[in-house]
Amino acid sequence: MVTADMPHKLKQTQAKEFAREFFAATFPDVERILPAFDHTLIDERNFAMPYEWYSEPHTFEQKNKLYVDLSLELCEGLISKCLDDTGFSKDDVTDLIFVSTTGIATPSLDALLINKMKLNANVNRTPVWGLGCAGGVSGVAKANTAAKANPDAVVLLVAVELCSLTFIEKDYSKSNFIATSLFSDGAACCLIVGDNVVERLGDIESKPTIVASQSKLYYDTLDVMGWDVQDSGFKVIFSRDIPTIIKDIIKPDIESFLQKNGVEISDVRNWVAHPGGAKVIAAYTEALNVDRGCFENTIDVLRRYGNMSSVTVLYVLKEFFEKGFDNGYGVMISLGPGFSSELVLLQSN
Repeated sequence: MVTADMPHKLKQTQAKEFAREFFAATFPDVERILPAFDHTLIDERNFAMPYEWYSEPHTFEQKNKLYVDLSLELCEGLISKCLDDTGFSKDDVTDLIFVSTTGIATPSLDALLINKMKLNANVNRTPVWGLGCAGGVSGVAKANTAAKANPDAVVLLVAVELCSLTFIEKDYSKSNFIATSLFSDGAACCLIVGDNVVERLGDIESKPTIVASQSKLYYDTLDVMGWDVQDSGFKVIFSRDIPTIIKDIIKPDIESFLQKNGVEISDVRNWVAHPGGAKVIAAYTEALNVDRGCFENTIDVLRRYGNMSSVTVLYVLKEFFEKGFDNGYGVMISLGPGFSSELVLLQSN
């Protein structure tokens, strides 16, 4: 499991000053809403471009070209490091799951990566676009499906989100204001392998196994989260009701998912959650009736990196790999456009 440290960092205090200047003309009461930046739990965020770049106008074409070029550079480095760390070669890779939502390319970025890196030409490709923050957990589930289907599978899961490049200079909406306080950039890569090759990873006891997964789309919630694609780019859709929706839906869905696998919420020792934001974390703890400390790794990633959309939960997963999983069950969880949820059940020895 490897993650990217982006070339530029922005303190949340700097982002707050940027928002003050940017929104002052359209939000007469900007001083009243600026404290939203202070309540995110974020100290610092990852950005692909220097601070000054975001105050200049850019076309959708310019931003998307940057997305493609920077994503390829980031992902090539991550894939190489992931393979080196695990002892697998490029020719060993049987499947490539590529997750992103913050730019577009056809041929898709997985095809561009295979060409650039000269990966196995027979790799099974699965580009996953449009799942937003839910994409990381969905990618893990899809990689596991491929590994279960082929015991010799070596599945590369790669995710990249350059959320900052979607910033629209003339979007003075409340949704853009909130997005400006939360979102950032990141990329991650990990390997999920079939049973016949799992021993090649070494130290198997420290690595969790994937037990089950579940996707759910909630009817009539299309306006909760997503993009409104305009000439200027991806205009963010971001409902203020997301924490309330989570409180209402998440516990029964998780309980039902766990019970299908003979597990109770009280059996879960590792919560690998996409943070969303401070209110989302609070909604998790309230709905699940668990201690806030269960989300320590989630909070730590949010604090150090911000919300990197689909990639964030993979950074949280890396925290568990580095600090250790508690013996027992774990739940990966993320929510995204649709409105949708993705769940993966893990088990650690």
